Amino acid sequence: MKIAERLRELARNLYWTWHPPVVEIFRDLDPKLWREVNHNPVAFLARLSEEALEERAVDLSLEARITRAFHRLRAYLSTKNTWGASYAGLLRANPVAYFSAEFGLHESIPIYSGGLGVLAGDHLKSASDLDVPLVGVGLFYAKGYFDQQLDRDGWQKEAYFGADVRTLPLDPATGPDGKALRVRVETRTSEMLVEIWAARVGRSRLILLDTNVAENQPQDRALTAQLYGGDKRTRIRQELVLGVGGLRALRALGERPGVIHLNEGHSAFAVLELARELMERDGRPFAEVMEKAAAMTVFTTHTPVAAGHDRFEPRLVEETLGPLRGQLGISQRELLALGRVDPADDAEPLCMTVLGLKMSRSRNAVSALHGRTSRAMWRGLWPGLPEDRVPIGHITNGVHVATWLSVPMASLYARYLKEDWPRRMCDPETWRAVEHIDEEEFWEQHQILKAALVEFVRRRLSAQTAARGEEPPVTREGRPALDPAALTIGFARRFAAYKRADLLLRDLGRLDRLVNHPERPVQFLYAGKAHPNDESGKRLVQQVFAVTRDPRFQGKIVFIENHDVNVGRHLAQGVDLWLNTPLRPQEACGTSGQKAVINGGLNLSTLDGWWAQAYDGTNGFAIGSGAEHADRQRQDQADFEALYDALEGQVVPLFYDRDRDGLPRGWIARQKNAIRTLAWRFCARRMVMDYVRHCYLKAAGDLASAFDAGT
Repeated sequence: MKIAERLRELARNLYWTWHPPVVEIFRDLDPKLWREVNHNPVAFLARLSEEALEERAVDLSLEARITRAFHRLRAYLSTKNTWGASYAGLLRANPVAYFSAEFGLHESIPIYSGGLGVLAGDHLKSASDLDVPLVGVGLFYAKGYFDQQLDRDGWQKEAYFGADVRTLPLDPATGPDGKALRVRVETRTSEMLVEIWAARVGRSRLILLDTNVAENQPQDRALTAQLYGGDKRTRIRQELVLGVGGLRALRALGERPGVIHLNEGHSAFAVLELARELMERDGRPFAEVMEKAAAMTVFTTHTPVAAGHDRFEPRLVEETLGPLRGQLGISQRELLALGRVDPADDAEPLCMTVLGLKMSRSRNAVSALHGRTSRAMWRGLWPGLPEDRVPIGHITNGVHVATWLSVPMASLYARYLKEDWPRRMCDPETWRAVEHIDEEEFWEQHQILKAALVEFVRRRLSAQTAARGEEPPVTREGRPALDPAALTIGFARRFAAYKRADLLLRDLGRLDRLVNHPERPVQFLYAGKAHPNDESGKRLVQQVFAVTRDPRFQGKIVFIENHDVNVGRHLAQGVDLWLNTPLRPQEACGTSGQKAVINGGLNLSTLDGWWAQAYDGTNGFAIGSGAEHADRQRQDQADFEALYDALEGQVVPLFYDRDRDGLPRGWIARQKNAIRTLAWRFCARRMVMDYVRHCYLKAAGDLASAFDAGT
């Protein structure tokens, strides 16, 4: 097989997104082109002829590395001795169908907006590593989410684009006749044809649904073009395509899922389609198959914020689901009751989260505190039960370590934890060896990552300012932005009011004293997008941007535009401290801080989400004690004071307390303790294993699959 053919096979399986040796091959072939195509190997190969690839591979002595990577991929795909083979065999014939409105697999595939999508991408990758049979189901957003650009006033502008599917690692799903497979989804006003794209994610598979079909009406063709775009009518029709169209696509592909996992309420209509197919299979009415469908369904709720749950008015529900409702043989009122907290309240809209909770028997939040919050939020669905008995548990989110771990830290772990540590990462004993890592070597690796982050941010700032016709920022002392020796704190997440990106900025005089301390300077890196329709979120972005323009903070507090997987990866790998300031208890989990931990970063956060169950007093820092005040202004002020108390009294002194060798021994000890106590608990490998043990096997084992042959 030719070198070019091997490279194409490597490019078309997203295995490369978490295997740096493959990425390094493409980067070394042409570093400039690799950046130009946003690290997309399919687009990269399309720009180079086969002859040029062969010539460069020879000139750069890459043939052996390409061959080795190619054979490792083949070996990975063919290995039989896996965790899944031993513990998830029940799912082999009837895999998990994992539905999500977004999947964050890599920056070059922009079908995600933030944490929900990145979690879904990490879930697929970890299922692949474990060899848990799982198929992801999502939508193909040709225009993606949006590229963020700030104007000279710091106001967020959204730029959309059209993705060329030919430059993505997606293939059209075809039938035995070689023709593209399509499924039909009906509403009261139209019948939509839906095409199916398929991607390989290691051993896992992802299918993406696309309504951009010539036979569809113009508004239907544009339906799946944009993530979280359009009005309520667009949203409910997208969710119809995702849930109902997704299950029909699986059947068209010959998949027989034994478990339906709904990652948030966007895909809850899938359970109604499952019930319809059970009715068709068993010849029974909806009332008799509803429990069977629910028993096969796992529902994960993510947001404790009321505004984050989709709700649709009865007229819109009937227009969209009328045909399916007729096939289910239930009245409009009966359908709406499935999505209402109070079925008798005709004024209550249908809530997708309520539908997901009612039509599932395995329900979970994504952290322990979020579980408590969710039980309180939805206790009205079980009025006869005390709050602590409400049947919503929790499985805490984790991150896919290989995706987010830097190459230097991975090398360090391989030497001190032994080469096979990734297979043992869920065992706390594996991480005890972190204590034996040489402190000087550990600190040196962290400084290398931090220097790389500074260089990355400077490049981004130069591009950002050039787009506005401005010069790159320099400090008032005339130095380039950012000092690799200064304490560097990262804040990167969606700009929403409850995440309080402005908490640090309530007293700019105090911030000035912190940032510009003559002996112990501090610098802050901000990144994050506001939803296009969230004016308050955009004002938060503008407020942070204004601070970056203040002469006191210029070049020391920076905002990195267009937060994506690539920006998040650089920040998580290079910062000293990860800052998170949500209003407790409104953070469901907050996995970004987990990515920093595995790279040696420490966390400073309110005791919310995962940090409420992770912080032990010695593995990071906390903002406050977890108290929740009824008055928002008093809570914000208390958390502001606690934030500065932690920074000024704990974080900064510990970071700058150096020995005669220039090493911050106390800081390094806390870094190591964070890795030792947290890395094994908050990884996606453990998360997926928990889903298999506590949800998937039960859902698949209780009942026969809806698609079992011969029934």
